[in-house]
Amino acid sequence: MNQSFDIAVVGATGTVGETLVQLLQEREFPVANLHVLASSESAGSSVPFRGKNVRVREVDEFDFTKAKLVFFAAGPAVTLSYVAKAHAAGCSVIDLSGALPSDQAPQVVPECNAQILAGLEKPIQISSPSPSATALAVVLGPLLELLELQRVSVTACLAVSAQGREAVSELARQTTALLNMHPLETSFFDRQMAFNLLAQVGKPDAQGHVPLEKRLVKELREVLGLPSLKISVTCIQAPVFFGDSYSVSLQLAAPVDLPAVTAALEAGAGIELVDADDYPTAVGDAVGQDVVYVGRVRHGIDDTCELNLWLTSDNVRKGAALNAVQLAELLIKDLL
Repeated sequence: MNQSFDIAVVGATGTVGETLVQLLQEREFPVANLHVLASSESAGSSVPFRGKNVRVREVDEFDFTKAKLVFFAAGPAVTLSYVAKAHAAGCSVIDLSGALPSDQAPQVVPECNAQILAGLEKPIQISSPSPSATALAVVLGPLLELLELQRVSVTACLAVSAQGREAVSELARQTTALLNMHPLETSFFDRQMAFNLLAQVGKPDAQGHVPLEKRLVKELREVLGLPSLKISVTCIQAPVFFGDSYSVSLQLAAPVDLPAVTAALEAGAGIELVDADDYPTAVGDAVGQDVVYVGRVRHGIDDTCELNLWLTSDNVRKGAALNAVQLAELLIKDLL
């Protein structure tokens, strides 16, 4: 492709934003001018891109007419503050924050529902789902033609990087303190995170569900095109820096044909199926990789209409940044 595009990344100094810029370089995305944007606290720092250090500018002062495509890789409040300005300037938008309603910015995972991009009006607004919804959609998408899903149950063991640099730093501090027999201090987390599991990620609502759980259910239903699918989710905080892992149980309308399931997973884009006598881990397999690893594919203990899976994926790279860049690659083919 000879054409190149002016790109802006909002939240470029965060873990996802930095990885997104890195992937734009790795995948040789046709960037003409890259604008890296952040809050006033980060303005003036720099982000490496193509052998140069690109100066970070304050998003509040940016002229969005200078960009053709904008990635919003900061929090929901930032997206809501600037997306209208970007849209009015004629920018297409890929939002990673989950801030925009589906009728304004549909959720898209390229391996699962890329076909909906063709019907969107310019300038295009789309959402890249949460890393959890992305990982699950990549794996469940190829199975929809084989299986009639009745219920999906997920236990999501989430890395602390899902909550940003402050959470990563606190896990590191706590780990160092405990290994050196120093007093433990908590700041970001309300209790010990190192060498521990926390039963919830975020503040629950009156019914006991945290925002990440509700977001996952909503996004997964949308991406799979199954608005009435019953989904049960528990998100727990694991003492892992990067890489989410999921125990997934599918209740189906008919007995599972395991050879057909494994064949579909082996052929699925963005999936690495691990041999039956092995299993993947976040640290040993997924971190730094561009696929969702799948292992422990099996029936229920006493129910052949139940399918159980173990998944692991790099939440920052595969689940967030890569999905967004893949969406951009689809947009530049025909739609920008």
